[in-house]
Amino acid sequence: MLWFIVWTLLVLATLAGAAWLGLRLWRSAKALMSELGHTSEMIESLSRRTAELTAARGPERTFTPHLLATDAERDGWRSGRAGNHENRDERKRVRHRTTLARWRAIGIPFELPPRR
Repeated sequence: MLWFIVWTLLVLATLAGAAWLGLRLWRSAKALMSELGHTSEMIESLSRRTAELTAARGPERTFTPHLLATDAERDGWRSGRAGNHENRDERKRVRHRTTLARWRAIGIPFELPPRR
């Protein structure tokens, strides 16, 4: 009779543990499905935003230098680079002039560096 009670308690404890484990697994699965739904909504929103930004960016640049470029293509690239350098140098000169004017306005006597 004592062994019957021991085995009954063991079986009932096992069933209670399995029920608790199953309930915990069910709740975790529900939470996971909820998060997956939220994640899919976010991915959809991000893909829409990415498509908008891609459309707003315009056409992609197709500059791909290669070894078999003609002299005319290379000259065009060089002139473009030279124009970019000139624009950048002019922006730098304007920035330096405005900074120097600001410094002089507050009483700091600096001079522009010599041009190269």
